[in-house]
Amino acid sequence: MKERDRKLSEEDMLRVRALRLIDDAFMTVCFDGYIEGAQLLLNIILDRDDLTVTEVRSQKVLKSLRGRDVWLDIYATDKEGVRYNVEVQRADKGADIKRARYHSSMIDADMLNPGDDFSELNENYVIFITENDVMGLNRPIYRIERHIEADGYLPFNDGEHIIYVNGSARVPETALGKLMSDFFCTEAEEMNYKELSDRVRFYKETEKGAKTMGSVIDELREEGEMKARTENALKMLANNKLTLEEVAEYSGLSLEKIRELAGNKTA
Repeated sequence: MKERDRKLSEEDMLRVRALRLIDDAFMTVCFDGYIEGAQLLLNIILDRDDLTVTEVRSQKVLKSLRGRDVWLDIYATDKEGVRYNVEVQRADKGADIKRARYHSSMIDADMLNPGDDFSELNENYVIFITENDVMGLNRPIYRIERHIEADGYLPFNDGEHIIYVNGSARVPETALGKLMSDFFCTEAEEMNYKELSDRVRFYKETEKGAKTMGSVIDELREEGEMKARTENALKMLANNKLTLEEVAEYSGLSLEKIRELAGNKTA
């Protein structure tokens, strides 16, 4: 069925209205191909006003011949050829520091063709926007750079940059704080930046916009079904009258999942 022919229920529309930019599925829809939004985002995070984005894609796949492929939430390029990967992570474990390292290495590998000189590598930025302060130092932003240990720390200048943005630090007096506030807004009219509020309003308040989010709505439906099945399974486990196999059969969840729930219940 074509996306424009999908019939959205009232429940679907309510799910869409509850989405925020910190929800990665919604964020990737809003930023896909949206140069103005990506440019605003990067200029604020990097504390610049001169960065010009020339291309932006969401859900970009970087393939590895021997290792693990990566799906990038946002992958942007500026007029200087610098590459930017922006990831939103609500779960702390999704923002593991070695994940940032791996993303950076995959972006580097994607830049060079066979025979290219290593000097042709452009700078790359891996930026994690996290719901919580995963670094635990109560700062709004963390900039990670390599340094040389020699009578102090000298910049290594290899062109790799890793940044963590603490989404819980929403200081209203700063541009970054206003941006993070926008990432947690459910209502477009409450957002600070027009580039973001206009985009959010299109996808959340117009039927045309909502209908283009078929995959997101399907994902939300699946999450809703999984939540209902999990709640049902927990009720059956609480009765202590059914075997784990029976709970799995009646709830529609896997036996492995039921064992996990049973373990959590007794922990």
